[in-house]
Amino acid sequence: MYQLKSTQFIPASLETCWDYFSSPNNLKEITPKNMGFIIKTDLPGKMYEGMMIEYIVTPLLGIPMNWITEIKAVKEGVFFIDEQRKGPYKIWHHEHHFKAVEGGVEMTDIVSYEVPFGFLGKLVHPMIVRPKLEQIFKYRTKKINEIFPAQ
Repeated sequence: MYQLKSTQFIPASLETCWDYFSSPNNLKEITPKNMGFIIKTDLPGKMYEGMMIEYIVTPLLGIPMNWITEIKAVKEGVFFIDEQRKGPYKIWHHEHHFKAVEGGVEMTDIVSYEVPFGFLGKLVHPMIVRPKLEQIFKYRTKKINEIFPAQ
């Protein structure tokens, strides 16, 4: 099992951040274009526990894959958790935490994941999987800074 943790300061109110990140419709905006990210589910404005979201993603080699996640837990204004039900990972558990701090919000993502294919998956993880995830989160950080610019 691997883990990736990312923390970002957002110069906005907790309510503004929560409204943005708790809407699954905004996920495409903070996902790199080269991921070929398409939401297949008709989405409501806000997520809720038990919500299933189906996407198409092209994480590697331009090969499209179905990815289904379930919103496992939501605590309004504090955190939400999504888990993969079908997709490229053996296990995917993504926690999104929000905390009001001086001048804005500290947002922390914690992704715990396991790659498929046993030994082969472990072999390619440091060369392909981990760098790709880090690239996605780097892009996301940049986009969030553009969406919520410093005042």
